[in-house]
Amino acid sequence: MIKKYKPQITLFHCINAFNDCASLPVLSGDAFELKTVMMACSSMVKDVFLLRAFESGADAVAVFVCPEGQCRYVEGNIRAKKRVNFVKKLLDEIGLEGRRLSLHNVESGDTENTGKILRQILSDINDMGPNPAK
Repeated sequence: MIKKYKPQITLFHCINAFNDCASLPVLSGDAFELKTVMMACSSMVKDVFLLRAFESGADAVAVFVCPEGQCRYVEGNIRAKKRVNFVKKLLDEIGLEGRRLSLHNVESGDTENTGKILRQILSDINDMGPNPAK
């Protein structure tokens, strides 16, 4: 019996950028497993949390932040972007492919765009294959 591969995506998101996980578009039924981590501000996402998501088996990690210039805490999304870029470089150095980690500026309630983002992440995972750290 062959076990079918089901990609795992971990989504860190600012409550102001994306606050309704129930409105996430469903993509082809059970095509992937999604774990969400809601934060008061995207600046709370730390390097160790992003790396730990991969260590826990995530095939891809996405960070949804407010559009630039619209962070209610002034620079939270800019800080998150710097951390994501740092961790992407680390992932490249250790051979896990930095493109498994992505950051996206998302307007609150923009479910159409979040659906497109998730479909692109899923497509990228299918190209890369499972997380080699599993």
